[in-house]
Amino acid sequence: MKDKKAEQKAAKQKHREQLKAQRRKEPSLERPVAELTEKPSILIVCEGENTEPSYFNQFRITSAKVKSVGEGYNTISLVNRALALSQQGNYDQVWCVFDKDDFNENDFNSAIQIAVANNFGIAYSNQSFEYWLILHFNDHQGGGMHRDSYNDKINEHLKPFKVTYDGNGTKLIEEDFFGLLDGIDDKTSRKRAELAIDRAERNYNHFDHTNPAREESSTTVFRLVRELLKYVE
Repeated sequence: MKDKKAEQKAAKQKHREQLKAQRRKEPSLERPVAELTEKPSILIVCEGENTEPSYFNQFRITSAKVKSVGEGYNTISLVNRALALSQQGNYDQVWCVFDKDDFNENDFNSAIQIAVANNFGIAYSNQSFEYWLILHFNDHQGGGMHRDSYNDKINEHLKPFKVTYDGNGTKLIEEDFFGLLDGIDDKTSRKRAELAIDRAERNYNHFDHTNPAREESSTTVFRLVRELLKYVE
């Protein structure tokens, strides 16, 4: 009797060990815990209260948190405002967007220097932001073009699409205009934003950057857009 009980006990123990061994071989149904990564946070502080924010806010960005604000400040005061805003939040990148317009050369150049000293990105335009928009349609080579001509130039390119830009009024980049900026160029079959980046970078590299206030026509908005495109869906 004792031998039979001992045999049964041994058989049960062997069965339990076999089950344990089988479980070790089977793939686990437990899913690995996903590693959560914080989205990078980008602050864009714009001189203009309409044009630039209405442009940057239309990027379909999913893998970063972007805040674009139009502050109505210019050159040095804009950079100082960016510094104040950056201290109110935890931002991975801070960008200053401003134009040369008719502002003092020293103020414009100093604004760039102050921004660099604070590790801010700089997206300036000489003469104004609309030059960046023109480069989406026109392979301008960087020679002088007065900003008074920008609105007509833009609308000349928009006319075939029955779209307009009110550069002398609201200065808002509406959805239909942004759709063209973000669209495909018929002649090259390339995205217009890519063309604008290439053209702007080429024109920028024509200068030695010892006096950005006199480097007309040029823009570094291509740097900011290139960065934002990394996070577009």
